[in-house]
Amino acid sequence: MGQLIWLASFPKSGNTWLRTFLHHLLINPPAPLPPDQLIRFTVGDSMRVWYDKVAGKPTQGMTEAEIAALRPRVQASMTGAFPDSVFVKTHSMLGERDGTPLISEAVTAGGIYVVRDPRDVAISGADHFGLSIDEMIDKMADTRAIAGGDVKHVVTHVSSWSQHVISWTAQPLPQFHVVRYEDMEQAPFKTFGGIARFLGLKPPRDRLDRAIKFSSFKVVQNQEAKHGFQERSGHSQRFFRVGKSGQWKATLTPAQVARIEADHGEQMRRFGYL
Repeated sequence: MGQLIWLASFPKSGNTWLRTFLHHLLINPPAPLPPDQLIRFTVGDSMRVWYDKVAGKPTQGMTEAEIAALRPRVQASMTGAFPDSVFVKTHSMLGERDGTPLISEAVTAGGIYVVRDPRDVAISGADHFGLSIDEMIDKMADTRAIAGGDVKHVVTHVSSWSQHVISWTAQPLPQFHVVRYEDMEQAPFKTFGGIARFLGLKPPRDRLDRAIKFSSFKVVQNQEAKHGFQERSGHSQRFFRVGKSGQWKATLTPAQVARIEADHGEQMRRFGYL
């Protein structure tokens, strides 16, 4: 049993890519693993089954306040998911709801946060959530935005793109590491090597190279085509859709670009997007 290491991001910002890399780095398989094997490596903080287990009864239909009250106990129970530290995927902002922390410091060892250009997030998120791009832009500007709240997932308090980024990065702590999606794509050895070092790992170069290769977009897209992926939204034909930075230049209208930059300009400048 160990503490939790959070793998955090706004939705459609590279969380699955990060998890896939870490899975291959730690397992070191001779060939790429099917995407659904990620559940053997990480847990999701919104999975309702954890809440049902802690509550001792079905939680669907509970109020958000009742779910919030369960959250610290649920996260404490997650520490027993694996013998060592437990990697936990989250799209939650870092904050409180109904007087209860969304992320329990008591069971947290640290975390990695992935940030992505919101202009590209708008395109990928629209496809994933079954929204128009304009609707996704609205969602990204809504500080009350949530996800989940269905049969399999409790509600995740996402907030706006800017508030999500601020919540995880405004006061950087030594036990949290921040990476940009674009650097994962454009400088993989430096970026993924930095992630490994942050976790206290010193993999041989060939092992690091293999983990980067096996988690590359082309490889995981082929794996999804062969094996499927349970995290694919019912709104999308594929989970791994394009995987390229800068899609917004050919896809968004000038008005859409202006709206995103007006909504999120301060944080975009912080991370070199403007």
